Amino acid sequence: MVATAFGGPEVLRTVEVAPGDPGPGQVLLDVRAAAVNPIDWKMYAPGPGNDPSRLPLRLGLEVAGVVAAVGPSVRWLSPGDEVIAWRVHGGYASHLVVSEQVTCRRPSTLDWPAASGLLLAGTTAVHTLSATGAHDGDVVLVHGGSGGVGRMAVQLAILRGARVIATGSPDTHDDLRALGAVPVAHGPGLLERVRDAERTTGPVTVAIDTVGSDEALDVSVAVVADRLRVATIAGFGRAAELGVRALGGGPGADPGTAVREAARAQLAELAADGSLDVRVARTFALDDAADAHRLSREGHARGKLVLVP
Repeated sequence: MVATAFGGPEVLRTVEVAPGDPGPGQVLLDVRAAAVNPIDWKMYAPGPGNDPSRLPLRLGLEVAGVVAAVGPSVRWLSPGDEVIAWRVHGGYASHLVVSEQVTCRRPSTLDWPAASGLLLAGTTAVHTLSATGAHDGDVVLVHGGSGGVGRMAVQLAILRGARVIATGSPDTHDDLRALGAVPVAHGPGLLERVRDAERTTGPVTVAIDTVGSDEALDVSVAVVADRLRVATIAGFGRAAELGVRALGGGPGADPGTAVREAARAQLAELAADGSLDVRVARTFALDDAADAHRLSREGHARGKLVLVP
């Protein structure tokens, strides 16, 4: 699946391309599931930096699949091994050649769609918690607690011994409670609702914004005394103005490459022992990737969207 132009989901097309043979240190995967992430449709969105020479764009950064063949110098994998892989290039495919270094074993607790959605959201969540120094005794406010990254941040913060307040629409509150968070509804009056939740959790000491709205950022700096303990993965435009941490691939943001790479195996282990849950909202056939992107752009999926070749 490729983007043949810059635009909306209507530019996506399925094409036939030979995957090629794995080279040194590479493996060929039979892809069983490929997770959809907002960065996928942002890559081909219209903008001043669009470079037509990059077209067609292959999409997809994380997959789960079975090793079909191995190249020379592969040390740890053999045909038949079940793995998850991130960061890959062109994961929206039935077969894909990847470096052995970006793989880890598929946790048996996760089915193929859930396994494909573990690593990008999980490594991003680890980065936010590491950058803000979240630890035992903290109270962490997670904006967008029901989204892919937010839901991971809630679980990982609790595993670190922190208490969590998570924002989300009322229909997500039962899930957030089940994860161990105190849920609050976003929207007008959020600051007052967070203050009310603090009566149960204690004062908020860390805030993680996965939404990027003015509301999320303004409430974060209102409740957290140390702005270096406020992190956003979406509100890049105001991060410098407010003096908070910008994380990820946005302008001026800290990519956290080393932290994210190191988190891959840890996340797989936590999922394997049942400590992490990945919620899949919906699966789509590969040919229906445009529909998956339309739903992703709406921002109300309540879990991971996954393509199943």
